[in-house]
Amino acid sequence: MAWTRDEMAARAAKELQDGFYVNLGIGIPTLVANQIPPGMEVTLQSENGMLGIGPFPYDDEVEPDLINAGKQTISELPQSCYFSSSDSFAMIRGGHIDLTVLGAMEVAENGDIANWMIPGKMIKGMGGAMDLVAGVKKIIVVMEHNAKDGSPKFIPECTLPLTGKNVVDMIITDLAVFARPDHHSPFKLIELAPGVTAEEIAAKTTAHYIR
Repeated sequence: MAWTRDEMAARAAKELQDGFYVNLGIGIPTLVANQIPPGMEVTLQSENGMLGIGPFPYDDEVEPDLINAGKQTISELPQSCYFSSSDSFAMIRGGHIDLTVLGAMEVAENGDIANWMIPGKMIKGMGGAMDLVAGVKKIIVVMEHNAKDGSPKFIPECTLPLTGKNVVDMIITDLAVFARPDHHSPFKLIELAPGVTAEEIAAKTTAHYIR
């Protein structure tokens, strides 16, 4: 049985460590904010200029002017602070963010990631993904294992415009988890969702990986 979006986010949250500064991408990664283990101090950073993002607010707690980089309403914490977008990107480009969790349309077996555009479809802009994959210490991708048409998303080589080359450290899908110790090593299948078999993963994945 495949993991739900919340379960995928919870699995990503297991990679957090006390004291980490973390950036969460749009989509499933935003759910990680509600999965931080109790007692762990993690500071969430947003490209639009905020440190210290709280859990997603309930409907009666929404503050319309308080949003993350994905234009979603968020909550603040007593220690939250605000600054310019230029300062925010200086944090990212300066290597001060420990981990980022991003979505993706495709990830290649060599760690390339494509997650910012599909040719021919309207986009709002490239966002901060290119800066994140270039400046953050650890890159985790959370995505569905297969696209809506059933095609694999973990593939030998990306077909869409790249966000970054050889940057992904861990892939968490609704079916499995792949990881590698460094950017010179292949990905290894390290975990399966409940009821999912290694044979099922092999049938739904075209990328080379270690079993």
